[in-house]
Amino acid sequence: MSIPFSGEPFSPSRNQPSRAAHDVSSERQPAGDQRQRSPGTPTGLRGSRGSAGDHFDADGFFGRQKTPTELLPPPEPLLENLTRCVMEVLRGARDIDQLGRWISEDVYKHLLKRQLISARARQIKGTPATRPVLVIGRISTSSPADGVIEAVVMVYEKPRARAVAIRLEGVDRRWRATSIGIL
Repeated sequence: MSIPFSGEPFSPSRNQPSRAAHDVSSERQPAGDQRQRSPGTPTGLRGSRGSAGDHFDADGFFGRQKTPTELLPPPEPLLENLTRCVMEVLRGARDIDQLGRWISEDVYKHLLKRQLISARARQIKGTPATRPVLVIGRISTSSPADGVIEAVVMVYEKPRARAVAIRLEGVDRRWRATSIGIL
């Protein structure tokens, strides 16, 4: 027994002949449609139960969706804040889990490794974790593809200047950092 879209089980009415008496070969099928349907399946529901030719891609439907640039917010505020947060993570003033929403898994692993190295270095030197005093300088951006931004953010601290290279990709209608490099 098949179930139509209305949720009610399909059953022939009492006045109509049974499906066994109905000639299935007299129903027309499109020329390209070579699938066989079971005698109890209504014509409009072929493939609704997942026949061999049909395939539903759950990852493509429910997984991460790329987003075009015009549907995303301006990247500059995120670039500035993400750069500041990454520098604070490396100094031990911020927990890396706070960045989880804006960075990919690979970036998370890379920053976690750098954070552990920085923490060991501070422990050996005996210096405490402090919040850095940063001045965010020039932000240079380019767009190699739709939904992708590559940027270099200049960061000035007291003793030196650093460049932070960030690649943002539009995923699920928001920017997500897929690569971060600190020079």
